Amino acid sequence: MAVTPDMLAVALGQAAPVPGSVTEQQWQMWIDDALMLIDTRQAQLNAAGPIDEAKLDYVVREAVVAHIKRPEDATQVTVSIDDASSSKTYKSGKGRVNIIDEWWTLLGLTDPKGAFSLDMAGTASRHLPWCSLSLGALYCSCGVDIAGRPIFEGGDDL
Repeated sequence: MAVTPDMLAVALGQAAPVPGSVTEQQWQMWIDDALMLIDTRQAQLNAAGPIDEAKLDYVVREAVVAHIKRPEDATQVTVSIDDASSSKTYKSGKGRVNIIDEWWTLLGLTDPKGAFSLDMAGTASRHLPWCSLSLGALYCSCGVDIAGRPIFEGGDDL
């Protein structure tokens, strides 16, 4: 079962768009965009095998519904005509169809490398284990680079 504009309308609790209308075409385009993002991610990760259809439909539906509810990345839009004005506030939309990390995990399409890695064996470094440099940053946060020993972040207590 594939996601359709009618399913999106049910998820939103509103009437389905008129067949052939701009709204229906727009919703279908966003469904196609979500599927393209998923196909691209699957190809990048060389993930073999089909994705569970129920999970795929869920992710596509939720991603498109979220985009319909928050279509722009604007936080507030105000329209003024003469003495009247109208404001609309959005909740941090991306301005495009977006699939969040939780949904990538549900689909099994997460990067196996992850965001960072920790070397549990360690090295003979004078940096504290929680120093930014030890966690992959380009700077030292414990003070070894300026004093030769940890002086920040509890280093003086060691």
